[in-house]
Amino acid sequence: MHYKAGPHLEQIVFPEDLRNKFSHEDLPLVADELREYIVDVISEIGNSHFGASLGVVELTVALHYAFNTPYDQLVWDVGHQAYGHKILTGRREVFHTNRLLGGISGFPKRSESEYDTFGVGHSSTSISAALGMAAASKYKNEKNKHHIAVIGDGAMTAGLAFEGLNHAGSLQDTNLLVVLNDNCMSIDPNVGALKEYLTDITTSHTYNKVKDEVWKLLGKVSKFGPDAQSIVSKISGALKSTLLKQSNLFESLNFRYFGPVDGHDVVNLTKILEDLRDIPGPKILHCITVKGKGYKYSEEGNPTQWHAPGIFNKETGEIVKIVPKSPQPPKYQDVFGHTIVELAEKNDKIMGVTPAMPSGCSLNIMMKAMPDRAFDVGIAEQHAVTFSAGLATQGLIPFCNIYSSFMQRAYDQVLHDVALQNLNVVFCLDRGGLVGADGATHHGVYDLAYMRSIPNMIVSSPMNESELRNLMYTAQLSDKGPFSIRYPRGNGVMTEWKTPFKEIPVGSGRKVTDGADIAFLTIGPIGNYAQKALEQLKELGISAAHYDMRFVKPLDELLLHEVFGKFDKVITVEDGCLMGGMGSAILEFMADNRYKADIVRLGIPDKYIHHGTQEELYHVCGFDVGGMVETAKKVLNYQEKQNTIKKAAN
Repeated sequence: MHYKAGPHLEQIVFPEDLRNKFSHEDLPLVADELREYIVDVISEIGNSHFGASLGVVELTVALHYAFNTPYDQLVWDVGHQAYGHKILTGRREVFHTNRLLGGISGFPKRSESEYDTFGVGHSSTSISAALGMAAASKYKNEKNKHHIAVIGDGAMTAGLAFEGLNHAGSLQDTNLLVVLNDNCMSIDPNVGALKEYLTDITTSHTYNKVKDEVWKLLGKVSKFGPDAQSIVSKISGALKSTLLKQSNLFESLNFRYFGPVDGHDVVNLTKILEDLRDIPGPKILHCITVKGKGYKYSEEGNPTQWHAPGIFNKETGEIVKIVPKSPQPPKYQDVFGHTIVELAEKNDKIMGVTPAMPSGCSLNIMMKAMPDRAFDVGIAEQHAVTFSAGLATQGLIPFCNIYSSFMQRAYDQVLHDVALQNLNVVFCLDRGGLVGADGATHHGVYDLAYMRSIPNMIVSSPMNESELRNLMYTAQLSDKGPFSIRYPRGNGVMTEWKTPFKEIPVGSGRKVTDGADIAFLTIGPIGNYAQKALEQLKELGISAAHYDMRFVKPLDELLLHEVFGKFDKVITVEDGCLMGGMGSAILEFMADNRYKADIVRLGIPDKYIHHGTQEELYHVCGFDVGGMVETAKKVLNYQEKQNTIKKAAN
């Protein structure tokens, strides 16, 4: 597949081409062609992020023009916005493979390119990483090496970003530039005091009037010779509290603050960055951008929808929706979203909490219906957990909804602030298991293992939508302590999913299908694949039983005694890591109770799984339907027995 690049972009394979072949005056055309190329490719392949990269096209061109990448180290935060960067750094011809199995990653990845200086996917890491690089350069005595962290205003709300800023302010001899990409958006609109602070800066008439003069003067810095540093210091000092009527947050952390500037004026932005190269120490450039800039329909439409729109008609802006012929099961996230409202209407103790993903986890349904009982705390997973713990100390029942992969960032808070105090916080872990095209940074494959190791924690996963509703209902019935419910990305299996609530005894599994030859033990929705595998095995004359464990902790020991009392061949299946997961728990039970059986565990092996569709990745890991069937045949020596039968018949 080949996409036509414009005449300027076609000449750029690496940033050196950009710097050597074009003048400042050419850069607007380069930016226009880069934006058009992103629109052309993403509109046809879908399956990708969109608005964030369009919003930083000019910034991307300016950074690679002003700095000597890859010698100068450019670190992108999260990576949603790095598509233009990938196209300019040797990957234009393979950009159409973005997020496809075997193709390039949707995020910066060190193993993919020397221009990807730091692998990202989770937010707010760029400042700490770039500061570490800057400190290393100082130690190695690398002269004139610049380190640039590009971070969004949404990512700046995370504690890690502030930790990096705080440390950087104490290292005045490091060459660090933080570029704050301020578009008032992460995926959903940003919330919190930082957003209000940045809004005050960007809307201050006095400030904007003076900053125009500042940049005119800053452009003449080189003419001041050895006194340039002191002059810039006076300029930046003049922009403090007298103009904003409050202390400048970044200057209070010993950063030199510059801006706000128009992040879409590529010529001016490039000249500013070239001037900033000559200013030592930690500094921050505040750029104002528009998410989805330059594509009419994303600028004027719903920015959350255009974050990752899928396939769309680039001429009309119509997002292609595949209309199914028959009613389809809902997404698990929507089952959560509607169910928590249903439960909260009956129980006034229930609260909802999410870190910046109200649309992604569907807590926005509760935020609209009960705005005083649902909280978006911004990109701040640690705070989300401890905030939930605080709610629980006052007798409330917070449902803290965090993607499984992001919950890893708050593990200490789960341990010490919730579980140690045995507080009744319900953790709803969305995107549990392999998530598909987002790849290794977003797969939620570790939660079953890391949650089951925590005292007081109940660890569960529903096989379908009805079970999800019942587990949520069960979790809020009484003070059960911390309760984890994990479910996957995507659609469920039930069109009639809004079933009456029924309590599930904690630690109880269930027999789904009886059998005689072999037993499948599953946890979560992957059990539906096991049911399909059982149908295929039945056609081969193999009688397989299926047990849905529902709980990894506590295990249903009565059910397991039944399994190991009847079967000497067992297969465990989980959409999670094998090391320490449900299969490990079953092995521990078997050893502790001195059972003997041939047991095979299917799940995520001890390596990072990269991007592809969920179905493709299940196959890679060997627990798609075909993988389960083949594993059962192997355990039962099916082929050898068939060969023996054939020989006897002959």
